[in-house]
Amino acid sequence: MDRQHHHGVSPYEDSYGFSRAVRVGDLIRVAGTAPVPDPGEESVSGAYEQMMRCVDIARRGVEALGGDLRDTVRTRMYIIDPADADDIGRAHRDAFGEARPASTMVVVAALLDPSWKVEIEVDVVVGPS
Repeated sequence: MDRQHHHGVSPYEDSYGFSRAVRVGDLIRVAGTAPVPDPGEESVSGAYEQMMRCVDIARRGVEALGGDLRDTVRTRMYIIDPADADDIGRAHRDAFGEARPASTMVVVAALLDPSWKVEIEVDVVVGPS
């Protein structure tokens, strides 16, 4: 089966050997996506803003591979502070509310960068064009 890759802004993609998103058939899987700023941009600090930054990066990967976030079927959110759950959940609703994907939010001990409050994974099934 044909496999397509999309590379994003994370410095870890090359050094750790992964793609931001991969499409095989009608399935697009977006790797764990943290709120990494674009070159020349500043980091965002709020939980809602970090989640929306993650969504923006994921969206780029999905769209580059011919998908649309409205076709999201599954999301996973990894957060480090349960106190941020409502802000991150609200951002999730704002980004994915139309799709209403199956979703999981898990509190973890830490993420790779101590300034990150959230990291997400996104699975999209590409609908008919």
